[in-house]
Amino acid sequence: MLRLAWTRSQSTNRGTIKSGFTYDLFRLERTPTSEYNRAIGHTPVALRKPPSVLSLRTLHSRRLRTTWRASFRMASGGEGKSSPPASPTKQSNRLAQERSPYLLQHAYNPVDWFPWGQEAFDKAKKEDKPIFLSVGYSTCHWCHVMERESFEDEEIGKILSDNFVCIKVDREERPDVDKVYMTFVQATSGGGGWPMSVWLTPELRPFIGGTYFPPRNTGFRPGFKTILMRIMEQWRSNRDALESNGERVIEALKKSSAIAASADDLPPPAITVAKRCFIQLAKSYEEEYGGFTEMPKFPSPVNLMFLMTFWATNHSTAEGAEALRMSLHTLRMMALGGIHDHVGQGFHRYSTDSSWHVPHFEKMLYDQAQLAVAYITAYQVSGEQFFADVARDVLLYVSRDLSDKSGGFYSAEDADSLPTAQSSEKKEGAFCVWTAGDIRGLLREPVEGATGGATQADIFMHHYGVKEQGNVAPEQDPHGELQGQNVLIVRYSVELTAAKFGLSVEKAEEVLAAGREKLAQVRKGRPPPHLDTKMLSSWNGLMLSGFARVGAVLGDRALVERAEQAAQFLRDQLWDEAGQRLLHSCYRGEEMQVEQIASPILGFLDDYAFVVCGLLDLYEASLHPRWLQWAEELQLQQDVLFWDGQGSGYFITDPSDPTVLLALKEDQDGAEPSANSVSALNLLRLSQYTGRQEWAQRSQQLLAAFSDRLIKVPIALPDMVRGLMALHFTLKQIVICGQPDAEDTARLIACVNSAFLPHKVLMLADGDTEGFLYQRLPVLSSLRPLGGSATAHVCQNFTCALPVTSPEELRRLLKE
Repeated sequence: MLRLAWTRSQSTNRGTIKSGFTYDLFRLERTPTSEYNRAIGHTPVALRKPPSVLSLRTLHSRRLRTTWRASFRMASGGEGKSSPPASPTKQSNRLAQERSPYLLQHAYNPVDWFPWGQEAFDKAKKEDKPIFLSVGYSTCHWCHVMERESFEDEEIGKILSDNFVCIKVDREERPDVDKVYMTFVQATSGGGGWPMSVWLTPELRPFIGGTYFPPRNTGFRPGFKTILMRIMEQWRSNRDALESNGERVIEALKKSSAIAASADDLPPPAITVAKRCFIQLAKSYEEEYGGFTEMPKFPSPVNLMFLMTFWATNHSTAEGAEALRMSLHTLRMMALGGIHDHVGQGFHRYSTDSSWHVPHFEKMLYDQAQLAVAYITAYQVSGEQFFADVARDVLLYVSRDLSDKSGGFYSAEDADSLPTAQSSEKKEGAFCVWTAGDIRGLLREPVEGATGGATQADIFMHHYGVKEQGNVAPEQDPHGELQGQNVLIVRYSVELTAAKFGLSVEKAEEVLAAGREKLAQVRKGRPPPHLDTKMLSSWNGLMLSGFARVGAVLGDRALVERAEQAAQFLRDQLWDEAGQRLLHSCYRGEEMQVEQIASPILGFLDDYAFVVCGLLDLYEASLHPRWLQWAEELQLQQDVLFWDGQGSGYFITDPSDPTVLLALKEDQDGAEPSANSVSALNLLRLSQYTGRQEWAQRSQQLLAAFSDRLIKVPIALPDMVRGLMALHFTLKQIVICGQPDAEDTARLIACVNSAFLPHKVLMLADGDTEGFLYQRLPVLSSLRPLGGSATAHVCQNFTCALPVTSPEELRRLLKE
C-alpha cells in the first residue's frame, strides 16, 4: 500500500498540515533549508543539476515559485521554433493544433496528449481513468530533458496513452492550473518545480505529485516507468485510499490557504511594518556585491523598489540612508556583472554565484520590465546617469528582440542554443559567451597611443575580465558547457582601464564601445536561442509600465509612444469588447500575424492588476485621459470577477470556475509582484483620479486581509508594504493647469517626473470640462492657470498649497 507523507513550511502564516500517511513511491534525498531562508523564499539549491521530486523544500507562495522557477530554469530547452516541423516518421497529436510554443514542442510525442479542457475531462470520466497532468513552459531545460527521456520514448508513451488521460499544460498560459497543483505538490512533497507531474482523479482531484523523473530506475530513485506501473497498480487495488488521501489534502489546503478580514478590521500600522520589512531585508543583505542571498542571486526588483520607497519617507534617518545604499549598490553590481548582457543588452534570469557573474542565461520579459523601472527610479533618487543608461539599455533589448510588430511583447528568450550552425546539441549560454581567441581575432587592431602597443583586445579583455583559459569557475559549470569560455563582467571602472593603458577616459570608452559593437555583429551570425512568442496580458502590462516610466523620467517621447503602442495592442488583441473581458494570451502566427486560439483563455487577476498599473503609469507619462478611462473600466471588471466579498482581497482566478479546486489569494511578492500588492496601490491611485472613495476603502480592506502576513513576515510582501505606506501617507495630487503642448506646461511636468515621488498622482487640467477627468473630478474646474502661464497646484484631498508657475518653485514645494 502506498503511504502518503507531506509537509508544509512552518514559515507561512497558515500552519502545518498533518497527515498520517506516507508515500514510499518517491523515496529521495532531501536538502534541508533554514527557516529564515524559506521565509524569504530563497532556497539554497544546486544549480544546473537535475531536479527531483522531494529534493528541496520551498514555500507555498509565488516567492517560492520564483525560487523554483530559478532553480529549474537552469538551462532552457526549446527547439528554436514556434512549432515543430512535420515529420515523415512521427504522427502529430492534438497539441499540434495549439498555439502555445510549449505545447507545440510536444506535438510529435508518441503520447496521446490533450490540452487542458473539457474533452480530456470527459474522456477520463467516461473511461474511468486517472489523469496524468504534466506542466512546464517552453524555456524550461528539465521539461525538455523529461520530454526527450520519457515522452519521446515509445514504450513509456504507450503506457501513458493506454492507462491515463494525459494532459499537457503551459504554466505561463494557465497559471491558475499551475498554481493549484503546485500548491498540492509543495504541500505533499515539501518541494516543487517544473516539469511538474501530477496524477488526478477524473474529478481533477490530485492524489500523487512530483517534478522531474528519470525514465528508468537509477540507484535509489525510481524511474518514471516504475512510477507509472506502481500508480496503475494502486489505482486498481487501492483506489479508495488514494482518492480519500488526496481529498483530505485538498480540504486541508482550503483551510490553510484562507486569507481574510472582517469588514471593520483595519490594516496594520504602516510605519511599524515598513521598518520591520527594512530590518528583515537588511539582515539578509550581502554586503560585498549586494543582493539578498549569497548564491544564487536573483534581481528581486520588488525588494529594491521597497528600499527606495522606504528611503523617500525616511531620507533624513540613518535607516533611510542605509536603504538607499543597499538598493543602489545592488543595482550597480548587477549592471556591472555578467547577469547583465554587455553585448546584447537586457538582463539574464539570475546569477549562479555571489558576484552576479555567471548567469542562467534565460531572459524573461517580466524581469526586463521591472528592472527598467528600478533603474530609472535609481536615476531619480541619485541623479547618476549610469542608472538611466542601464534603463535605456534594457528597453533597447526589449524593443529589438522581444517586440512584435503589433506592439505586443514576447515572453522569453531561451538560455540554450546551438554553438554553431553545424552543431547538433544545444549548450547553455552558447549565444552569449566568448573564448579569448574569439576576442583576440575580432579586436586585433592596435590602439593609437596605448601603452606598450596594446590592441583593442588587450583593453577589452582587461576591462571585462576575459581570461585565456576562460573565466567560469568549474563549480559554476557542472556540465562543462562553459569550459574555456568567458562571461563578460566589468572588472574595472573606465577610469582605471584608461589609466592602465595610458588613454583618456573618452578614448577608452570609444575602444570598449567599438569592441562591444563588433561582438554584437558576430552574435547576429550565431544560431539564436529559442524565442517564446506567446504574448501575455500580465507581462505586457508590466512592460507597459517600464516604457512609460522610463519615457516620462527621461522626457523621451519615443519611449512613451512605444508604451502607447503597447497599450493599443492590449486593447486591440487582448480585450474582448463584447464580453468586457481581458484575455490572458495571444500568439505570433507563422506569417508573423497575431493569432488567438479557438477558445481564448480569459484573463486572470494578474492580467487585470498589471495592465491597470501600466495604464496608470502611461497616463502620467502621456497625460492622455483615454488610458485612465480604460483603467477604470478594467478595475470595475476586476472587482466583479475576483473580489472576495466575504473576506476581502482578490482571488487569483475566477472563484466560480468549477475546474479550479482552490480559491487562492497570492501572498508573496517574488519574481513578479503579487496582483493583490499591485492592486492595493492601483485602488488608491484610481480613487484619486476618479473620485471613487470606495476604492480607497477597498484598498484598506485588502491590506487588512493580509495583516497577519504583513506584521509577521513583511519581507514576503515588500510591494504590498509600499501600498500600505501609500495609504498611510495619503497620495498628493499634483495638478498641472496648462495647454498640453505648451513649453511652460512641459517644463512643470518634467520637474515632477525628475523626482521620485512614490506617494503622488500627476494629472493635467487642460480646460476640457467635457473630458474624463473633469467629469470625474468637478473640483478641477476651480483650478486655473495664473496669468496665462502653466500653473502647478500641489494638493492633498484637493486642499491645495499656493499655486506656482516656475519649475524652481515647484521643486521646492515637492521637497516639503
